[in-house]
Amino acid sequence: MNTIEVKIYYEDTDCGNVVYYANYLKYMERGRTEFLADHGFKVSDLAAQGTVFVVSRCEINYRSSAHLGETISVKTWIAEVTRSSLLFSHTMTDKASGRLIAEAQARLVCVDPNGKIKRIPSELQERAG
Repeated sequence: MNTIEVKIYYEDTDCGNVVYYANYLKYMERGRTEFLADHGFKVSDLAAQGTVFVVSRCEINYRSSAHLGETISVKTWIAEVTRSSLLFSHTMTDKASGRLIAEAQARLVCVDPNGKIKRIPSELQERAG
């Protein structure tokens, strides 16, 4: 499991100082990128080696709102590994109170630079799974 913290700025919010719903997708992406880095894989290095991940499915359950000035914790882990995909799970909570903000899952499919599905490199399967 990996945890990152995201401070909520004005640019993250709507006119009511509530985080705009689509921004949670960005926080999840940051969490996945840091998860992979913590396991020894830079996304840019994988891409240079011909391994790219694309989101094929995403589901978010919003439980409460995050607001301007808060800091949220984004926890990320891999719930499932197949030959060609990774299922990432995420929880987002308010750092100060622990209040649950959102739960999410995103399935990423491994593709080559031309977008053709390929096997996940074995080293990545072993270390991340």
